[in-house]
Amino acid sequence: MGLFDRVSRVVRSNLNAAVSAAEDPEKILEQALIDMQEDLMQLRQAVASAIASQKRMQQQYNQSQTEANNWQQRAQLALQKGDESLAKEALSRKKVQIESGASMKAQLDQQLTTVDTLKRNLIALEGKISEAKTKKDMLRARASAAKAQEQLQNTVGRMGTSTAMGAFERMEEKVLQMEARSQAAAELAGADLESQFAALESGTDVDAELEAMKAQLLSGSASTSAQLPSSQPASAAPKDASVDAELEALRTQIDQL
Repeated sequence: MGLFDRVSRVVRSNLNAAVSAAEDPEKILEQALIDMQEDLMQLRQAVASAIASQKRMQQQYNQSQTEANNWQQRAQLALQKGDESLAKEALSRKKVQIESGASMKAQLDQQLTTVDTLKRNLIALEGKISEAKTKKDMLRARASAAKAQEQLQNTVGRMGTSTAMGAFERMEEKVLQMEARSQAAAELAGADLESQFAALESGTDVDAELEAMKAQLLSGSASTSAQLPSSQPASAAPKDASVDAELEALRTQIDQL
């Protein structure tokens, strides 16, 4: 491969890349629609010109037919008057008009075909332009939506990596920690208050129970004092004497062993 071919390829590739990068879908579609409108205008002019040519040919053909009929009538008149040479000349002129009319008829038929083709192309182009307008609006809306989405994604991407967004995240974490500490302090305060009330309630129960026991002991002591005699009877001494006698007898038995 020659150096010129390589340089040419590099230049063309760079130009293609630059053109592709510079292409704006909305502007390209607008320009394409403008080009189609210009083609439509030219095609309308061509159809109008073809129709005008068809009308001129039709007029010329009709005129040749009229002239042929006129020469036919003149030939008949000359023949009726007995002038055969004049009748022959009239028939010659008639033949010229008939031949001219036949040629014009062929051109007229061809022109009719051309006009019909141009009309069909015109209708087809008008339909394509109408479709292109609808598609242009749709593609323009899609392009705008795509640009907006791309800008949004770029903005979100920049926000995710920016210092400001990081500061927001740190502050959010700090607020969460503060809320957690506040909640813990509230729970601890509530627990301490509950424990104080529980102690008070338990202390009240103990005091009440203690008072009840004191009252029971006092009532028991009073009943015991009421049952005991006021003085010791003389029978206690005999009871102790019998015990001593029994203890002495037991000692005697031990000594005899």
